[in-house]
Amino acid sequence: KLFGRQCVLPRWLDIPLRGVKYLLLSFFLYIALLMPAQAIHYFMLSPYSVVMDVKMLDFFRHMGTATLISVTVLLIASLFIRHTWCRYLCPYGALMGVVSLLSPFKIRRNAESCIDCGKCAKNCPSRIPVDKLIQVRSVECTGCMSCVESCPVASTLTFSLQKPAANKKAFALSGWLMTLLVLGIMFAVIGYAMYAGVWQSPVPEELYRRLIPQAPMIGH
Repeated sequence: KLFGRQCVLPRWLDIPLRGVKYLLLSFFLYIALLMPAQAIHYFMLSPYSVVMDVKMLDFFRHMGTATLISVTVLLIASLFIRHTWCRYLCPYGALMGVVSLLSPFKIRRNAESCIDCGKCAKNCPSRIPVDKLIQVRSVECTGCMSCVESCPVASTLTFSLQKPAANKKAFALSGWLMTLLVLGIMFAVIGYAMYAGVWQSPVPEELYRRLIPQAPMIGH
């Protein structure tokens, strides 16, 4: 928002721009899934893999003109258009949308208890008309729970499995339970990585200190 107002792009521009993040996701999936495991192994053993973190740090420490212009345009656009990065450019957001679409858990609305206040649709970062739907099935829904948390009527909006038979309560995930679940998965992955011995970088800290000043001179 800017000065209390939110700019909304027309559909003929909004829809093509939303496709950009899926193109970026497709590119990264192509690289990740089609690269042979042997090629990944050879890359990890190559001299360049030792300095790739240093080169990434150097990229942000010494931004070029194109990078500065891109970041500036993105920052300015974010002042006028809500969630510019997430809505149009973020490949991770695109992945979360695909996962949400395939997930058995969906945002579901109880039309009988809904008071039609429209707060759910207003707070949806993807501008999905949640207040008009019984079940949200959209690739733009990332399951962020913003609509559920903004609903003033208890159990009207839920992140739940398929609606059960009459007189049976649906199994729903609250915002707190979702947070604990995500944290549990995150720490489980970190714990496994530490147990497997792949959490710490094999590059010694002393080598990083020596390579960082030399980063601009290191080529591909």
